[in-house]
Amino acid sequence: MAIALATLVEEADRYLNAARINDYCPNGLQVEGRPQVRRIVSGVTASQALVDAAVEAQADVLLVHHGYFWKGENPCITGMKRRRLQTLLANDLSLLAYHLPLDVHAEVGNNVQLAAQLGITVEGPLEPENSRTVGLIGSLAEAMTARDFARHVHQVLGREPLLVEGGAMIRRVGWCTGGGQGYIDQAIAAGVDLYLTGEASEQTFHSARENGISFIAAGHHATERYGVQALGDYLARRFAIEHVFIDCPNPI
Repeated sequence: MAIALATLVEEADRYLNAARINDYCPNGLQVEGRPQVRRIVSGVTASQALVDAAVEAQADVLLVHHGYFWKGENPCITGMKRRRLQTLLANDLSLLAYHLPLDVHAEVGNNVQLAAQLGITVEGPLEPENSRTVGLIGSLAEAMTARDFARHVHQVLGREPLLVEGGAMIRRVGWCTGGGQGYIDQAIAAGVDLYLTGEASEQTFHSARENGISFIAAGHHATERYGVQALGDYLARRFAIEHVFIDCPNPI
């Protein structure tokens, strides 16, 4: 069975409420390919490796979290950007990308999907009064040490995380997938025992250590693999088409 590309994009935009979210890149259809869709390939970032894999898998649409055309980047179509776009256009392959709309969604969002993977019960947003903060707060069913929780993260995500140990047992957790290390101050203010994100900055260590909380950097790529899979599965069910997730490993 096939579905019109325009219908697929319209549903993804509607489901993620993409038009209402101010972002650093265009959300939705970034590169238009063939008008009919039978197979979606999803992945985290529209790298050359993922584009090539999608072509090999005979995809009609490549669905990603990290697409192209970011604010502030050089707009010239040269080098790496030219090669990526050339591959998409030569193979009539559409690129569909959602950044913040995929982070914050209550069902398929990166943050709620990571919580489901790690067994965290979502309680609410990290900053209820600030709609631009995408992080969440939740709790574990049973308290555990920071090292035990880090081992759990390693087992689930398949990547050894960076751990800064605090003094308390871990029961209340704050998290934001990807490059959310800057939200550690909000997590501290919210009284969590541990804050988890994808990346770390130099000052993150000092913020965690001096405020007595634990911190985990589990990898930008590793923490953001699950939202795009869930979105691809939703679209595949909705339109009775195929969906395949392809993971191009990234240690960062």
